[in-house]
Amino acid sequence: MKVKVLGCSGAELPGYNPPAFLIDGKVLLDAGTIGSSLRERLQWEIRDILITHAHLDHIKAIPFLADNIIIKQKRHSVTIFGTRATLADLRSHLLNDRLWPDFTRIAASVNPVLRLKNIREGVTFRVDGYSVTAYAVNHTVPAVGYVISDKSGRTLLYTGDTGPTDRIWRSAGNVHAAIIEVSFPNAMEDLARTTGHLTPDLLVSELAKMKAVPPRVYVTHPKPQYIHRIRREISAIRKRSGMDIKILKDGESYRV
Repeated sequence: MKVKVLGCSGAELPGYNPPAFLIDGKVLLDAGTIGSSLRERLQWEIRDILITHAHLDHIKAIPFLADNIIIKQKRHSVTIFGTRATLADLRSHLLNDRLWPDFTRIAASVNPVLRLKNIREGVTFRVDGYSVTAYAVNHTVPAVGYVISDKSGRTLLYTGDTGPTDRIWRSAGNVHAAIIEVSFPNAMEDLARTTGHLTPDLLVSELAKMKAVPPRVYVTHPKPQYIHRIRREISAIRKRSGMDIKILKDGESYRV
C-alpha cells in the first residue's frame, strides 16, 4: 500500500496544506487538498474519498475536484464515503446550490459527478478492493477514523482529527502503520483537549491503549505555527521510547 501525502497540516499557510492522503493513486483519505497538489491527469484517477468529518479543512477540495471533472467533460463519478451526520453537513452547508453547486445532482454524463454513500461506525465495507472500517473518535463534531486493509493484508490506521479517545485503539488490532494527528505542543494540552486534538504526550498515552504499537507511526495535522516545538517533542519521544515515529511532509510518499 502506497500513501502519498497531498497535505498534512492543521492550518493553511504557504507550504502547509490541509489533510489529504492518496492511497495507491486512487482512494483519498480526507480531502483538504487535491487540485493544488495533484496534476490534472492524476485527479481523474480518484474515484473514492473517505471523509472523517465535515470540518472545512478536511473537505474543501471536493467542490473544486467536481468542478474540474465537469470542465474537462470527464465521464465518471466520485463516491464520497462518510457517516450520515457528516454527509448531511456536506449536503446542507457545502453542496447546497448556494455556497457551491450541488454536484450530486449535476451529471458529467448520465451519472452525477459526486455520489454520497453512508457508512456505519464499526461496520466493515469495501472500497475498490480495500477493506475499510470506521470507528468513532473524539472531536468537536461527529468524526471517525479509519482502519484500511489492502488485498495483501497490509493495514493502515488513520485517526483524522481526534482528542483522547478509546474504541479505535482497542478495535484496530495489529496495524502496519498509523497516521495520527498531533496538533499542539505539550504546553497547550488544555486547548488540545477542548478542541478535540492531541499533543505529543497525549499521543503516547493513546498509543498505550493499543494491543501493539504500530511499527511505524506518522504524525499529521500539526499547527504550522508550532511545528518546531512539536518536532522537538516528537524527537524526544522517539529517543526515549525507540518508536519509529515521524512527522509527515507534504509531497512525500510512504509504503505501509
